Amino acid sequence: MRLGGRERHIIRNAAEEVFGSEARVLLFGSRVDDARRGGDIDLLILLDDSSDNADMMTLGEKRVRYLVMLEKAIGEQKIDLITALPGDDRAIVAIAVATGVEL
Repeated sequence: MRLGGRERHIIRNAAEEVFGSEARVLLFGSRVDDARRGGDIDLLILLDDSSDNADMMTLGEKRVRYLVMLEKAIGEQKIDLITALPGDDRAIVAIAVATGVEL
């Protein structure tokens, strides 16, 4: 995994603060492969189905808040963020779950 311990800690803690303690964070894509170079940080946040997370407006605001927190803490990075509620059947979610590493 090409993500330092400090970054992993920041990513996990920010997710817990913004999305709640039940949120799970997975890193997927090129940063999981130690043999590759460069690449953006691809994150999947698996959410519980609480009313806060199910409200799309609130969820959009949380996503922005989370990305701003990460930028302030680890600097400007290209971060692709996907959030998924239980039962989300998008292909990208299935790929991230199958190939990702939980932080």
